[in-house]
Amino acid sequence: MEQTEKNILFEQMPVPRAAGRLMIPTILSSLVMVIYSMADTYFVGLLNNPIENSAVTLAAPMLLAFNAVNNLFGIGSSSMMSRALGEKDFDKVRKSSAFGFYCSLFFSLMMSLLCTVFFHPLLRLLGADSATITATAAYLRWTVLLGAAPSILNVVMAYLVRAEGGALHASIGTMSGCILNIILDPVFIMPWGLDMGASGAGCATFVSNCTACSYFFVLLYVKRKNTYVSIHPRDFRLQKEIITGVCGVGIPASIQNLLNVTGMTILNNFTAVYGPDAVAAIGIVQKIYLVPLQVAMGSSQGVMPLVGYSFSARNYKRMKETILFIAKVMLPIMMISSIFCYFKAEWLVGLFMKKQEILYYGGMFLRAYALAMTFLAIDFLAVGVFQAIGMGKKSLLFAVLRKIVFEIPALILLNIVFGVHGIAYAAFVAEFMLALCATWMLRRIFKENTNG
Repeated sequence: MEQTEKNILFEQMPVPRAAGRLMIPTILSSLVMVIYSMADTYFVGLLNNPIENSAVTLAAPMLLAFNAVNNLFGIGSSSMMSRALGEKDFDKVRKSSAFGFYCSLFFSLMMSLLCTVFFHPLLRLLGADSATITATAAYLRWTVLLGAAPSILNVVMAYLVRAEGGALHASIGTMSGCILNIILDPVFIMPWGLDMGASGAGCATFVSNCTACSYFFVLLYVKRKNTYVSIHPRDFRLQKEIITGVCGVGIPASIQNLLNVTGMTILNNFTAVYGPDAVAAIGIVQKIYLVPLQVAMGSSQGVMPLVGYSFSARNYKRMKETILFIAKVMLPIMMISSIFCYFKAEWLVGLFMKKQEILYYGGMFLRAYALAMTFLAIDFLAVGVFQAIGMGKKSLLFAVLRKIVFEIPALILLNIVFGVHGIAYAAFVAEFMLALCATWMLRRIFKENTNG
């Protein structure tokens, strides 16, 4: 296998160019994923039926729960792979990738089975009531009961491919499914098409995820002689070193996502008290907020292979230079996003639904969320660094701080004091406090590994 190109990327290429080569495709694919995620809300919103729109919002925590598996085996395996590449241990790279693939397949199938068995209690837990339960159930049948495996596998395989430096191929794979979903959504949802409503949005998502999986299977078959990424059963091993290496980073990342699901479920249940319009509005705002969130996440996840490789190769100067470069690029971008969303809040919400009550709630929620955007970049960068260099405990600490210590208590307190007007500011409180912790912890890592 030719390693020259990978060696140049990870060891010799100037940091801005190497980071850009890894980061830009990842951010682009993340943005396309956001657009495809927003497509469900947008086209269902065109029906001007808050019940159908609420179904997509109420189902969101379950789709977010997929990320618990994605993070466990995607982030965990990719971190292990990048560090093994830095150590030139290519056998470990193959075993780590196979472990991540087959474990994610098993857990996704188990998730589908459990959700099928406990379907009706699940609907009630998500906040569906007599008005929204039918539409929510129809959406979940396609996206969860049938769609968990393809949804999870296409993300995990993108992580595996990206860990070896194949950010472009990883992005093409995820974007292929996303673009197809955007094309299929109006056909499946709208009255002039199949007129399936929220159920059609779920069906389009299922088809698009299957398409993305197919791309990665074909890619790995074509590149089987020129890649260390393996999904061959012979490379799957339950070795202690592989399990601890993957799970040491993956479990904290998974717990972080489960806490995100918990936070979103609590937020939806608090919001549901104020009616379907408030639920629909917070759902729209969450979709808009995904744009800066995925840019911040894409930048940190994109450079994880470079940070992890440099750390394992003991090239701490290059590691620090990479982290500081991302911070200098992302902070101004997030500041601009914050200002734009704050002053154009109602206009952005109005792109999805024009109902006056939803514009009122949505504008109020989005302005609160806008205040958190700048701090989001710092928080995701810190978490990405912890995951890349194998500091799973610090990643877990951040997850606990974000949801358990800061956001959920703030959500409860602000709801008591300010009602619906205070709910959305919990995210700002959490991200601001977390950014202070992130800055302090990153400085410590620099001092410990780079002499300041």
